Amino acid sequence: MGSYLGSTVQAQSLSTMRTGLLITNLGTPDAPTPSAVRRYLAAFMADPRVFEFPKALWWLLVHGVILNTRPRKSAAKYASIWTPDGSPMAVISKHQQAAIRAQLRAQLLTEMPVALGMRYGNPSIESALEELRQADVRRLLVLPLYAQYSATTVASTYDVVFDVLKRWRWMPEVRTITHYHDDPAYIEALVNSIRAYWSAQPPPEKLLFSFHGLPQRYFTAGDPYYYQCMKTAELVARQLDLPEAQYGVAFQSRFGSEPWMQPYTDETLIAWGKAGVKSVHVVCPGFSADCLETLEEIEGENRENFLHAGGQSYGYIPALNDAPDHINALTNLVIRNMIGWPDLDHVVQTLNAKHIGLASQPAPEMVRVGIEQ
Repeated sequence: MGSYLGSTVQAQSLSTMRTGLLITNLGTPDAPTPSAVRRYLAAFMADPRVFEFPKALWWLLVHGVILNTRPRKSAAKYASIWTPDGSPMAVISKHQQAAIRAQLRAQLLTEMPVALGMRYGNPSIESALEELRQADVRRLLVLPLYAQYSATTVASTYDVVFDVLKRWRWMPEVRTITHYHDDPAYIEALVNSIRAYWSAQPPPEKLLFSFHGLPQRYFTAGDPYYYQCMKTAELVARQLDLPEAQYGVAFQSRFGSEPWMQPYTDETLIAWGKAGVKSVHVVCPGFSADCLETLEEIEGENRENFLHAGGQSYGYIPALNDAPDHINALTNLVIRNMIGWPDLDHVVQTLNAKHIGLASQPAPEMVRVGIEQ
């Protein structure tokens, strides 16, 4: 009978079933070189969730034109933000992983496996899942670090996760977090980061919330991303007591010639400069970690756009990165989404409910503000 039930290793796996966390982000090239950027872009541009074009035509455009021209230009941009430790996104993501693991250990009083996987590039989602499998994880929570849901980011992440898991003989129990755009602790972390920036210098005439853009047709097809971006901005502005005339929302990083969600960040900053606005700060709530789009595009290119249009003072408010209140918000989000799993439930239920946000409710204005989903 014993031999039929399987090996000692299998029996140990049954008795040591663990809960684990996979955190993911977009990814980055391995190096600021044309060849590394080409590999990264090839993977990115092969994603049908991101580029919804006829497959054959898009393949010809990517391999015949884009990958022969763009990598060199993009590599120069990556080189301008590269650090001695590597890509800013990669470095920050590892810090976030370590900080979340430590915070979970402190709150749950147990060691939980936490793996990091990138949608494109390294470490891959597949390698991160294998790391969790080797740790005997049989209950898996997946947290893509995108506060606002889009099919191009969150759904694309889950495409890969389940493509990997469907090849496993023993698939884990899986829970997913699809967004946290209006989570009170996330909003508070954003507010605190802006206030901290303003404590070192006076608030500007205008605060711009800049989110990564999407083609307009994706919004028309039903992607909720635009609404969630607007709600995040409104909640933060309300907490900061900003009148509508003192802030704006815009969308950056458009690609190609088709219309994207508007207004555009670069055009907005140029228009403000020409209209006589002298001081602007830009915050990018959709980016959980600083990267090319924030450090090169917002801190660099768009600073020049505003100043050349007549502006006098420009500031970029860094992404939340591994700031303590950001890590606290993410950790508490994780714990709330693990409630009910047997190996952790007895620990979670002993925590102070208010401390992890189980008993507290959002303030009334945080429910009402913005476009309801």
